[in-house]
Amino acid sequence: MTFDRRIKIAPSILSADFANFGQECRAIEEQGADWVHVDVMDGHFVPNLTFGPAMCKAIRPHIRGVMDVHLMIAPVDPYIQAFAEAGSDIITAHVEAGPHVHRTLQAIRGAGAKAGLALNPGTSAEAARPLLDDVDLICVMTVNPGFGGQKFIHSQIEKVRELRAMIGDRPVHIEIDGGVDPVTAPLVAAAGADVLVAGSAVFRGGSVSNSAHYGENIRAIREAAEAALR
Repeated sequence: MTFDRRIKIAPSILSADFANFGQECRAIEEQGADWVHVDVMDGHFVPNLTFGPAMCKAIRPHIRGVMDVHLMIAPVDPYIQAFAEAGSDIITAHVEAGPHVHRTLQAIRGAGAKAGLALNPGTSAEAARPLLDDVDLICVMTVNPGFGGQKFIHSQIEKVRELRAMIGDRPVHIEIDGGVDPVTAPLVAAAGADVLVAGSAVFRGGSVSNSAHYGENIRAIREAAEAALR
């Protein structure tokens, strides 16, 4: 991975066809996705249960670019190595998921992946300040984690601005996860975000057999975000 602040669209496969993940991953990349976002949920830290390392390993051969794995699990540390070995390029853990988040970030980098830190809507930007030199990405949750298709929480835009100022010239991405669509994308892009996770807004109306619709959705989000930067 090389670092840049250009807008990147990372479709969440939480909204994809669960019976067809390999083809879905190929389809979204062919239609312009920059990263593939994998939402891992444990039914404990969040009220939903999704994927594990074995699924990540299974889809890895179908992903040419970045596999961005978001761990909404607690405890998180015991599973870092398995997700790294499954081919994760980025592993993001929540600051709220355990008492020793610095150790968690060290473990992610030690396993050979880029380290991401996620902040829930009720967590302030200040929680990230002591960790800015230990992360490669900060994920701002603009919905409460656990389910796709939720309404964007507008109060999080100011958090993005605060993080952008804190980060300065560090090579740290700001990722937005939750409620991203062509209406909200320009708001967070203007505030300083460069990675936009979108699930239903990408996959809605399309399928593997009609993947051109994925491309239309991806382009609509990208163009709206980039327009806010001109």
